[in-house]
Amino acid sequence: MKTTSESTIGIVGAGIGGLVAAIALRRAGHDVVVFEQAKQFARVGADINLTPNAVRALDGLGVGEAARVTAARPSHRISRTFDTGEETSRLKMADSAEQRYGAPQLTIHRADLLAALADMFPAECVALGKRAEKIAADDKGVSLSFADGTSARVGVLLGADGIHSCVRTAMFGAESPRFTGIVAYRAVVPAERVAGVPNLGAFTKWWGPTPQSQIVTFPLNRGRDIFIFATTPQDTWHLESWTAPGSVDELREQYVAYHPEARALLDACDTVLKTALYERDPMPAWAQGRMALLGDAAHPMLPFMAQGAGMAIEDAVVLSRHLEGVAMADVPAALKSFETARIERASQVQLGSRGNNWLREGGNADWVYGYDAWTAPLGTPAMAATA
Repeated sequence: MKTTSESTIGIVGAGIGGLVAAIALRRAGHDVVVFEQAKQFARVGADINLTPNAVRALDGLGVGEAARVTAARPSHRISRTFDTGEETSRLKMADSAEQRYGAPQLTIHRADLLAALADMFPAECVALGKRAEKIAADDKGVSLSFADGTSARVGVLLGADGIHSCVRTAMFGAESPRFTGIVAYRAVVPAERVAGVPNLGAFTKWWGPTPQSQIVTFPLNRGRDIFIFATTPQDTWHLESWTAPGSVDELREQYVAYHPEARALLDACDTVLKTALYERDPMPAWAQGRMALLGDAAHPMLPFMAQGAGMAIEDAVVLSRHLEGVAMADVPAALKSFETARIERASQVQLGSRGNNWLREGGNADWVYGYDAWTAPLGTPAMAATA
């Protein structure tokens, strides 16, 4: 493991938010080390939707070009009613989004984005197989003890370790996330197999009879594949794993009332993964002394606005701006300024995702897509949204 000191910024979690923060902070002149509990990077996880706000932030780091290699660029964001198929909103994306927001929407496998990020951060600065078991902070730094018997000392510790964050527990005490009563299915099918379904090149959301029921589809791998993400209420399934297999027959049964074009996508599925969805309420604080949270560790959210990765990426960039040129003695104040700058926006998106009504009948996407993490005001609350 790389030698650390009280001049090092430690990040727990080598996911999207953690690696973006690591790249941005290193570019800002800091010594950074990332602690990741996995023993190796593996191609697991979901396919994700990077909306223009996230892509613009990645472009500022120089990662966007690599992400575009395997990503698709959805042509539109379309809302349709589950049974009639009525189109209730249509927002131009692709070139139109790039002209309006400075970046397009990209849909990409999480592993491809992580690989692009890992290529921009020194491998020797990532400590794998480091599951933090004990975290203790004082006025000069933070000490970590890992499950493998090793330890580390850093000057600042950032928690980018997800909904079950150990850093969050060390800062604010133990608290379990809440099961929503919703399960999610994920599948990928070749586009040629569903060639008769219209709008395959778009991000399409089929709005169900309840806020818990929906089917979302979008292109992957430059349009060669179609990703299917479907949710439905189900209190009897609590497994949170993103790699657990589900039943294709069960998937189809859950959506028999949906439009034939939506069902045609499900009929094309050979396999499906299934997971339970969990959430937390917005937090009143993310920073404490020399520690702070970002991404799902601070604001885990349901996927209904497709902003989980986007908010983590925004957090990481804004955090790096708050810590640029800051001496270690001034870090606690800088971390609180970061919290002030981000907490209102992230909490609003978190609650909006729970409500699951955004852009159903159209509306203004600018407050989400138009946010620029590189120029947003520092140390002041983000502008309130008018969805």
